[in-house]
Amino acid sequence: MTSAARKAFDKNIKDIERLLDLHNQIGGGQKGRRYGLEVLNKSAIVLITSFWEAYCEDVASEGLAHIVRNAKSADALPTELKKQVAADLKRHNHELELWKVADDGWRKYLCDRLDTLREARHRKLNTPKTANINALFLSTVGIQNISNSWRWAKKMTAKRAAEKLDRFVELRGAIAHRGQHSDTVKRVQVEDYFDFVKKLAAKTGGNVNTHVKAITEKPLWTREPGDP
Repeated sequence: MTSAARKAFDKNIKDIERLLDLHNQIGGGQKGRRYGLEVLNKSAIVLITSFWEAYCEDVASEGLAHIVRNAKSADALPTELKKQVAADLKRHNHELELWKVADDGWRKYLCDRLDTLREARHRKLNTPKTANINALFLSTVGIQNISNSWRWAKKMTAKRAAEKLDRFVELRGAIAHRGQHSDTVKRVQVEDYFDFVKKLAAKTGGNVNTHVKAITEKPLWTREPGDP
């Protein structure tokens, strides 16, 4: 089985597959530029980025919920998450704030804190670039630099993956803010980004699964043949 976040992601990306199918139906599969179809490519870039952002939010939330349900005590929480919570409590500057995490109160506190963090991110209109994704997983489940897990084959290092993601997210921004005045977007870019984000999701989810298992002694999901 896979995580609920991955199931939602796989359902969402069927829209990208439909866009690519529509591109084939209208323009054919032969090589060469197809005029009048760039809107499909631009739409796909925007959607892929949105689905990537949603997946990261979902799997981070799912990982935290798993920790809250299954961690034996607050002592099991990762150091980085403890630091985040301690900093939050200190910022409140109220002598009774600490009692919110006493006994098992830390479980509810972490859940409430996730809602607060999500609202703050939405207000800031953050984009799913590497730095923001790293910050998301650090603040939510205490994973430092989740982007370090974005590596595969020989040439795709974590550094190259981070740079590639940022370029595509910037392309999404150009499309969203400048529309038809943004750079030309080709089908090959869509296919490259689509394949790339599916790999990123697999690496990110695998890292979260390993992380929460180390904390709770229970995996977020168990891998089965055919799982991404």
